[in-house]
Amino acid sequence: QVQLVESGGGLVQAGGSLRLSCAVSGSTFNNYAMAWFRQAPGEEREFVAAIGRSATSTYNAASVKGRFTISRDNAKNTLYLQMDSLKPEDTAVYYCAHSRLPIRTMNPRDYDYWGQGTQVTVSS
Repeated sequence: QVQLVESGGGLVQAGGSLRLSCAVSGSTFNNYAMAWFRQAPGEEREFVAAIGRSATSTYNAASVKGRFTISRDNAKNTLYLQMDSLKPEDTAVYYCAHSRLPIRTMNPRDYDYWGQGTQVTVSS
């Protein structure tokens, strides 16, 4: 059974930074792409960033490009999201997602396992 556990969320002032982690178990982690999505209250779940199995291929949503960095440590079965220059509009529950594919995609239907989410709140 694949399990994903996020950590690192919290309350931060605008302009600040947070680093999210996602520990993955029960998976051959380095065979699959991973991603971060987020969902704000009353909004649809939104793609944030994705990374291929080898960590050399990444893609960020336009809304976070230049501010967020996705990375992974295949030796530790862990996914990360470094979030800098945070804005109030980044406030959401952030979810890590495990793909059924080795290549990064933006489509949530390509992701078959999800974490429980971690709250990120950015105050102005």
